[in-house]
Amino acid sequence: MLVAVVGLLYLVSGRTVRSQDATGSRFVCNAIPPGAEPGCGYDPTANRVQSSSPVEDELRITIIQLRETILQQKETIVSQQGTIKELNSKLVRCEASADESPQGKSRGQGSRRKEYGKNTMGDLPRDPGDTIDQLGKTMQSLKGRLENLESLRLPSTNVSAGVASALSPLPQELRELLRQRLGALESQLLRKVADLEQEKSQLYNETAAHRHRTESALNSLLERITELEKSNNAFKSPEDFKVSLSLRTNYLYGRIKKSLPEMYAFTVCMWLKSSASPGIGTPFSYGVPGQANEIVLIEWGNNPIELLVNDKVAQLPLSVSDGRWHHICITWTTRDGFWEAYQDGERLGTGDNLAPWHPIKPGGVIILGQEQDIVGGRFDATQAFVGELSQFNMWDRVLRPVDIVGLANCSAYMPGNVVPWIDMNVEVFGGASKAALEICEDRAFDS
Repeated sequence: MLVAVVGLLYLVSGRTVRSQDATGSRFVCNAIPPGAEPGCGYDPTANRVQSSSPVEDELRITIIQLRETILQQKETIVSQQGTIKELNSKLVRCEASADESPQGKSRGQGSRRKEYGKNTMGDLPRDPGDTIDQLGKTMQSLKGRLENLESLRLPSTNVSAGVASALSPLPQELRELLRQRLGALESQLLRKVADLEQEKSQLYNETAAHRHRTESALNSLLERITELEKSNNAFKSPEDFKVSLSLRTNYLYGRIKKSLPEMYAFTVCMWLKSSASPGIGTPFSYGVPGQANEIVLIEWGNNPIELLVNDKVAQLPLSVSDGRWHHICITWTTRDGFWEAYQDGERLGTGDNLAPWHPIKPGGVIILGQEQDIVGGRFDATQAFVGELSQFNMWDRVLRPVDIVGLANCSAYMPGNVVPWIDMNVEVFGGASKAALEICEDRAFDS
C-alpha cells in the first residue's frame, strides 16, 4: 500500500523518470500542460502555469483518506493496547490473590497458571493485519483467564472485597439480594418437584392396586365360567358332588388343583361321613416345601381328632365316626394361635397357643384323604381316610359363627374365597371316585 502511495505521489508531482536505451543514450521527459504545443523547442524551465486534472484531484483525496484511516487505526491500536495492559495488570493481581487463598492451596500447585507475571501483550508485530490477529488472540486469552478465575473464586466464601469487585461489577447488596431470590426460587422448585413425585407415586400405586383388583376379579370370573363350561354334566351344579374313599390304602386320594396364598388366618369347612375305626384317618392335609404338616386334620388310632399347624398339635372335641353326615368347621388365626372347632353349626371347643404368629406358607399341595410325609406323596395307609367327603371350602379369614351356622343348616351358600368346592378343582386318583350329591337332601334322609 505504501509503495502505491509513493508511486502516485511521484506521478502527481511531475518528477521525471529516466530510462536508458540499448545504446546508452538518455532521454529526458517532462510534463507539459495540456494546451502547450509538443515539440523540441519547449522550454521546461520557462514560466508556465500547471493545472491539475480531475483524476489527479481524486487521487489526492484518496491518499488523504488513506492517511486518515491509517492514523485512526494507529489510535485504535494504541487505545486497545492500553486497555489490554490494564486488564492484564488486574488479572495478575487476581491470580496472585487466587493462588494465596486456601481454596487455591487445596487445589495444588497444578492449578496455578504458568503465565503468572507474564506480559500478555508482548511485542506487537509491525504489520497491521498481524497486529489485529494478535489482539484477537490476546482477548481470547484474557477471556479464558477470567473464566478460570471465576470458576476458582466464585464458590469461595472468604473472597476479599477488592477481588470480588474485580470479578463482579454488581454491588454487594444487589448480589446478596439476587442470591437470596435464587435460593428461594430453588427451594420452591425443589418442593414442587417433591410434591409432583409424591403425587406421581400415589397415583401409580392407586392405579396398580386398582388394576390388580380388576385383574383378580376378571380372572376369578373367567375361572368360574371355565369351570361351569367344563363341569361334569352328571352333576346338577359344579358343587353338588362328593368324593368317595372306600378303602384304607396309600393310593386312594383326591387332590385340590389350587394352592394357598400366604395366610395369617383361615377357616376350613367340609361335610364328612365315616364309620371307620379305629379313627377316621386324615380328611385333608396341606404340605409345603420344608414342612409337610403345615395344616393337617387327622384322627389316628384311638386318639381324638387333632389339628396340626406347622406341626404343632391341638386336640379337637369332635366325634364324626357314626356313619352319618356331619358338618365340620375349624378356624385359626396367627394372633396367639387361637382356634375354634365347630360340629353341625355348634362350637364345641376353643384354644390358643397353636403355632402363634406363624404365617401359613404359600405354594403347597392340598391332599384329600391322605397325610403327607413329603409334599404331595409318601402316604401311610394307616392314616388314610375312609368314608365320603364333600363341600370342602377354605377362606383366608375367620368366619363368623352365624355364617358357620348358615352353612351347617343349608340356609346359606358361601363358597371359599381361597379354595372353593368345584368339580373342575378336584382330581381323584387310585380308585377314588366322584359322584353326584345334594348334601342337604342326603343329610335330611340320614336323619
